[in-house]
Amino acid sequence: MGKDYWKDDLNGREAEREWMVRTQLRSRDITDEAVIQSMLTVPRHRYVNEDKQELAYYDTALEIEAEQTISQPYIVALMAQALELKTSDKVLEIGTGSGYSAAILSRMAKRIHTIERHNLLAHLAEERFNSQGYENIEVRVGDGTLGWTEKAPFDAILVTAGGPEIPDSLIEQLAPGGRLVIPVGKKEDQHLLRVKKTLSNELIEEDLGAVRFVPLIGTKGWNETEAGG
Repeated sequence: MGKDYWKDDLNGREAEREWMVRTQLRSRDITDEAVIQSMLTVPRHRYVNEDKQELAYYDTALEIEAEQTISQPYIVALMAQALELKTSDKVLEIGTGSGYSAAILSRMAKRIHTIERHNLLAHLAEERFNSQGYENIEVRVGDGTLGWTEKAPFDAILVTAGGPEIPDSLIEQLAPGGRLVIPVGKKEDQHLLRVKKTLSNELIEEDLGAVRFVPLIGTKGWNETEAGG
């Protein structure tokens, strides 16, 4: 698919998003219409560096600042779908990264609180949210593995990096009836887990398949030496 394919699209690259949704999401197992509509709305090319924007809607992860990555569109959609969001939900995201995932969630839920350990990434993400008018996202710099106690409890928690285990701090901040989605396993590869907390505070864990994320660094995750940086 060459550059000229999109040359007549003058309205924010909607044609590329429609192509992405049709070929990468609907053709697989993404069926949540709220996720689909959010992926059609949020401009992924605004969340990558200019030299990567031509690749923004392809089925691939891309490098961003601070030696981090933005996940491929399918993984972003899969994790958003796994959260089973309602429009009234308050969501905690661990690992803001470029801000794309938080932007997707912000079109589906009432309020997004997102934590990033890199000052640069947090600043850039906040600039993107402000420029696009996403006013229901709050960004904080800190150790995401500890959660955000002052804003708890959360109806849903999304962790966008792979940890050795599920942080107990996040389980504690999950509301009864809430859902937590997190990659868990080795530093090199993990399994995507969904944990549901019942109204009686019992935990139900599901394995959603193999994934590969950057390490979750923090008090309740890997330390920087273990993670290699």
